Amino acid sequence: MKKFLFLPLLAILAMAAIAPVNYNVDTNASVIVWTGYKVTGQHTGTVKVKNGTVQFTDGKLSGGSFDIDMTTIKDTDMEGEYATKLVGHLASEDFFGVAKFPTSKFVITRAIPQDSKGNYKIIGNLTIKETTKEVKFLAAVTDSGNKVTASGKIVVDRSEFNVKYGSGSFFDGLGDKTIYDEFDLQVNLVATK
Repeated sequence: MKKFLFLPLLAILAMAAIAPVNYNVDTNASVIVWTGYKVTGQHTGTVKVKNGTVQFTDGKLSGGSFDIDMTTIKDTDMEGEYATKLVGHLASEDFFGVAKFPTSKFVITRAIPQDSKGNYKIIGNLTIKETTKEVKFLAAVTDSGNKVTASGKIVVDRSEFNVKYGSGSFFDGLGDKTIYDEFDLQVNLVATK
């Protein structure tokens, strides 16, 4: 009889040991830094994380997602009217169509540990302008019990998300007005239990 009582208890303990632990992204402490490149230079700015979660199972990163508030795009390498003009152009239909597509999203589909120091290869789905593509990147993740920090650089090919303006993939003869298809998203997340 004792054996039959013990088995369900073992099953409950085993499930508790591998139950995922969710951390909520602190949107005030988290930020995404973007860098876009063109023939004549580059521009850098920020965009805010709207919400998100980071999931750990058995002490390892196992999942998560976050939404990007596209209405918060800022330029940080210029000031005044030039910065305002650039942000307005990025928000327009030429680029991200923020009025129609105010939110972008990233969802982790696999987190592959690279070592025992918190380095992972992340595979996930990035959605921009309602187009979803798989992306892969390396990330450093630190779990200090009640708080998780994660950072990684996603290289995005905008031509895959129907962002065509100034792209040599869609237009010929742009010369020094060419804006490169690839841009960087340096994601820095802080999440708490």
